[in-house]
Amino acid sequence: MQFKVPQFLDIEDKIFGPFTFSQFVYLVGGAGLCFILYKLLGLLIGFIPIILVAGLAAALTFYRPNNKPLVNMLESGLKYVMQNKLYIWKKRVVKKSTQSGENSQKLKEAAALENARLDSGKLRDLAWSLDVLDLKNQEHQQKDESRK
Repeated sequence: MQFKVPQFLDIEDKIFGPFTFSQFVYLVGGAGLCFILYKLLGLLIGFIPIILVAGLAAALTFYRPNNKPLVNMLESGLKYVMQNKLYIWKKRVVKKSTQSGENSQKLKEAAALENARLDSGKLRDLAWSLDVLDLKNQEHQQKDESRK
């Protein structure tokens, strides 16, 4: 028995002539908003907002950067702007060949502090060893209590 495997799953169906449903909604929505702006503001004042809305509607309908809909790029940009960001600043130590003894001592201390920091692997190993040692201490305490 053979089954037909669906192909071209990432291609949307053309429902309204040459347009997909989402393209049709962008065009109709943009045209409707342009009409509302025209009725509210008139042609003279509303010219610039109408051009902006029409341009956005056309871009959403036809422009596909990297073969993806423009809506995906706008959504990703909005998420990036809205989410929290973590900025990490790491001070770099500049070594000079002619330094006084006091400055070189400070640089050595700073380098020792930087080397003493734990990376994730060392931290994980340390946490595991502490858990194991803690369990051993608990076992010894339980044995001591049971002997009393």
